[in-house]
Amino acid sequence: MKAKALAVLIPALFIATTALAQPAGEKPTAPAADQGAKNKETMKEATLTTKVKSALAADVGLKTITGIDVDSDKGGVVTLKGKVNSADIKKRAEMVAKKVSGVKSVKNQLTVTKG
Repeated sequence: MKAKALAVLIPALFIATTALAQPAGEKPTAPAADQGAKNKETMKEATLTTKVKSALAADVGLKTITGIDVDSDKGGVVTLKGKVNSADIKKRAEMVAKKVSGVKSVKNQLTVTKG
């Protein structure tokens, strides 16, 4: 139940903070057509990144992993970077990321360190 709540709460918080990030005193302006498309792609990338982070946090063996950075591009390619304690955790993080809806492929650039 907590995992489902996190999966909904994290993206909602991201969207809310993005909407509130307008500098004080500036009036919102309508973006040009190409800027609107770029913003839409950026939002898709951010949503995919958030979904992968949520999946990693919800996975029992990866709850305590905070050293994993997640990035995604508009093609659905997710990149995992950072340090983990074992090759098993590195492989598990990749498997979890691959199962997320919208992920086309995963570039696993995690490094194993003895910590």
